[in-house]
Amino acid sequence: MRDGRQEWDATHDVIVVGSGAGAMTGALTAARDGLDTVVLERTALLGGTSAYSGAACWLPGTQVQDRAGLDDSTEAAGRYLRALTGDAEAELQDAFLRHAPELVARLEEDPAVEFEWRAFPDYVAAPGRMDAGRSVVPLDLDPGLLGDLLPLVRPAIDRDRAGQGHPDAPLTAGRALIGRLLLAATRTGRAHIRTRHHVTGLVTEDGWITGVEARTPHGTVRVRARRGVLLAAGGFEGDDTLRGEHKVPGGAAWSMAPRGTNTGEVLRAAVAAGAATGLMDEAWWCPGTELPDGSAAFTLGLRGGLVVDGSGHRFANESLPYDRMGRAIAAAGGAESPVHLVFDSREGGALPAITVPPTDPADHLAAGTWVRADSLPELAALIGVPAGALTDTVARFNGFAATGTDEDHHRGEDPYDLFFAATGNAPGPNPCLVPLDRPPYYAARLVLSDLGTKGGLRTDAHARVLAADGRPLPGLYAAGNTSASFTGRVYPGPGVPLGSAMVFASLAVRHMTGRSGRPA
Repeated sequence: MRDGRQEWDATHDVIVVGSGAGAMTGALTAARDGLDTVVLERTALLGGTSAYSGAACWLPGTQVQDRAGLDDSTEAAGRYLRALTGDAEAELQDAFLRHAPELVARLEEDPAVEFEWRAFPDYVAAPGRMDAGRSVVPLDLDPGLLGDLLPLVRPAIDRDRAGQGHPDAPLTAGRALIGRLLLAATRTGRAHIRTRHHVTGLVTEDGWITGVEARTPHGTVRVRARRGVLLAAGGFEGDDTLRGEHKVPGGAAWSMAPRGTNTGEVLRAAVAAGAATGLMDEAWWCPGTELPDGSAAFTLGLRGGLVVDGSGHRFANESLPYDRMGRAIAAAGGAESPVHLVFDSREGGALPAITVPPTDPADHLAAGTWVRADSLPELAALIGVPAGALTDTVARFNGFAATGTDEDHHRGEDPYDLFFAATGNAPGPNPCLVPLDRPPYYAARLVLSDLGTKGGLRTDAHARVLAADGRPLPGLYAAGNTSASFTGRVYPGPGVPLGSAMVFASLAVRHMTGRSGRPA
């Protein structure tokens, strides 16, 4: 943090730090409001973890759900949030729910931004839940529409980790979302994209946050903001030091953030400027299939198999939504040591689940992250669990598969459980309970992964960053994983991280445009 009068290398109305869904929404709305806006992205590519995502956006009560004929409302979503979180962050909840329909309508005014509703159940059985889900997703995007902008969009995780660009195909999921927002923002003529600008500090003048310092390939620059600085640069999941300080389980190597990103510099800078933080021990958890290089693949949608801890026993409903299964893995010791997904050859030795990025069984078996055996006792020896316990666990589970009732963990009793189940060729009465009876058997190491930390800067309903005494820090705003999530320790439904980032980035810009009293 610097104070006093500064020399500036550039001046804009709005500075947006980061380039994920929240950041690009903020940049687009600011530019459409006539504000000269700059996006500062630390890497050479735009989109961050948002570009890796499935791009579900939890934005209730919008015209997209109306077009799909979905029987949903803002009020129902409000009941659901209150049932899960109580009155904690009630003002932020209400602001989110009020603004989501307005934001989607405004975004879709631009032909570059199009959404559709796609079924994906809310995660928790509570009043107001939508069993069919209420998330919206972007339509696929013709890469030709982006032209020279295409190489700026971060590719899918498997291609990005391999140093490859986009395939010759439409942009889907998170790439489509970032591409559409980028296209709409740049077409305004008022949104400027600056890659390789690594923001490391904030600048103050007369008590206002008026700009940032950023490292670039050509040295440090200072950029001034006339209206405000929006921090939407992700969390600190990529920094093991900060994770250790705040006791966040897991590790940077297992997180799904792009490598070398989300290391918390903007968070540190805001704290140095007096910002308060919250939920710093939290993340958006998920199971991760450990990869041969020590990283992890986001794992969800189990179609079969069962998960055991170091004792050889099941400890949770394996079909839980991924955040809740991640928490169960942490409680079972998977934050420090792996648990295992045990499965048979029903799918030819492939993992009966979705992984992002996709995984190659041959690579895993060669590296030892998966093991294979002709019998369960042999498999137990390979993963270091008691043979009798594993054999009994599988036998008990197969008995549940025959009856259709999981007496231990109730797998298959919730709409979310059934969403990913192989209902068309289920071997028994419960499609979530598929027996393990086709040797050889396999075990894949699972670790505690995350989609990002969810603790960060405390904010109000205008996305203004708050000091410890609750007063706003003038000129400073935050959204997405740079801020503390308004849903607390709960993950209500698919797309809450993206949807809330987008809404609060837009609310930040709306406050900037209506604010007066800034120093000239």
